[in-house]
Amino acid sequence: MKNRKFKKKGNTSSFAKLSIFQNQKFKFKKKCPLSGKGAPTIDYKNIRLLKKYTSENGKILPSRITSVSLKKQRELSLSIKRARNLALI
Repeated sequence: MKNRKFKKKGNTSSFAKLSIFQNQKFKFKKKCPLSGKGAPTIDYKNIRLLKKYTSENGKILPSRITSVSLKKQRELSLSIKRARNLALI
């Protein structure tokens, strides 16, 4: 018997070329809801606003989820911590 090298048949598919992490053609970033005209002011006494940016467990939500700008995220986290300290939240 001759030694034959067997080749695997058709393992390449169109799904192997696709990736979840590929760049999308139409990417857009939402604007910060806390900056601009008519935006609410961030204050430790404004509990209704602060609860929107905390999870059910009381953790501060990251800016990649809430689309808040870096400057406003810092103010928001500081006011949430102040409200926690005064037992408002």
